[in-house]
Amino acid sequence: MKLAMFGIGGVGGYFGGRLVEAGHDVAFIARGKHLEAIKQYGLQVTSDRGDFVAKPRIATDDPSVVGTVDVMLMATKAWQIDDAAKQMKPMIGEHTMIVPLLNGVEAPLKLAEHYPKEQVLGGLCRVMSWIEAPGKIHQGVVMPTVTFGEMDAETSERVQALREIFESAIGIDVQTPANIQAAMWQKLTFIASFSGVGAVTRHPAGVLRALPETRKMLEHAMQECVAVAEARGVEMPAGAAKKSMSYIDNLNEGATASMQRDILDGKPSELSAQNGAIVRLGAEVNTPAPTHEFIYSALLPAEMAARGEL
Repeated sequence: MKLAMFGIGGVGGYFGGRLVEAGHDVAFIARGKHLEAIKQYGLQVTSDRGDFVAKPRIATDDPSVVGTVDVMLMATKAWQIDDAAKQMKPMIGEHTMIVPLLNGVEAPLKLAEHYPKEQVLGGLCRVMSWIEAPGKIHQGVVMPTVTFGEMDAETSERVQALREIFESAIGIDVQTPANIQAAMWQKLTFIASFSGVGAVTRHPAGVLRALPETRKMLEHAMQECVAVAEARGVEMPAGAAKKSMSYIDNLNEGATASMQRDILDGKPSELSAQNGAIVRLGAEVNTPAPTHEFIYSALLPAEMAARGEL
């Protein structure tokens, strides 16, 4: 199968690199100095699961030179979905499978505004990785996991085929749950709560879980997210909020989330796709999310300033 990875940052670089390392034909869509370094030296990845250099057959900022692919993997920021969907059009054929590996739960719906919804899967990932320098990715601590499935919860040959591709690579745990929407909401329950509370308090996991006040804030945020999901008809597993809290309890004391780091660094973030989405999607089904509303409102000025809107 012919694949493409749109976005070669920490997420796309690690997973796309592992697929290239395993011998698969994966086109890298990147840009700037990062792209030039990949072209010259390959993508250099340092990982606690083995260092490697990935040399894709094509690395480009021009999707039109790639041609139609069988699988389009997306690893952009959530707020870049619309632009990415337009740019990747030359690579999308009638049977191309589009798999977003993004935070939040709205990516499939937004992609379905550009392409037939039947071509779009639900997806998410868990990985702690980032660009260290142009052409260089570092990954560590968390077991890299990729999760995807049909939005209607049906089994399919294409999901199994993609699962086998990912399973052929080392350093990746692959999951294809029956209910991908529940899995996406479970991830949002964790990441939006951790990101939001971390950004508001400006402290890492060790502090957030140790202080009774911030721990309670995390728990309330997680409970709100689960309530919104269930109000929207998503069948969440029992103990979903507690599972997310347990995940934070097992993080490194100094762990922070990418949205938190972006906000503290004065960069555009996924605030709207995480805390904002929970408030917005909850309002549609008359389910309030006051903790997330507070987080969103408190961080909105910094977000607007980072985007030059304030």
